[in-house]
Amino acid sequence: MTAAPRPASVRKQDTLHRLEEDVDAWVSTAALDGTPYLMPLSFLWSDGTLLLSTTRTNPTARNLQANPRLQVTLGEVRDVIHVTGTVEIVEVSEAEGAAFAAKAGFDPRPLPNYPFFRVTPTKIQAWREVEELKDRVLMDDGRWLV
Repeated sequence: MTAAPRPASVRKQDTLHRLEEDVDAWVSTAALDGTPYLMPLSFLWSDGTLLLSTTRTNPTARNLQANPRLQVTLGEVRDVIHVTGTVEIVEVSEAEGAAFAAKAGFDPRPLPNYPFFRVTPTKIQAWREVEELKDRVLMDDGRWLV
């Protein structure tokens, strides 16, 4: 038996909590020729964006530099947060870099080959079970609908 669907306001609150508390997510990118690549990465939710870091030479970083669109997924099959967004390479403040390092348990700042990527969400979906699929879109075109 499945639980009753959560109201959109509760799903948004749950989503924000997970974005702040979860450490890792699946990051899906694509090369310019369309070749997909999926990689688990740690992230920091900061001022409405996700901050990621990975070595410049791996497929995720190469894909993001060539094609700045991606999808990020948190959770399990029956409790999913799915973020679609755009990416830019950024310099981070000392405070934001320290927050990323504390959350991820890894500090890329002293490493010369680890840029930071800021993901600006354009669409966020969240659902548990089939009862929440109908109203799963919480953000569209970068605007919260709730």
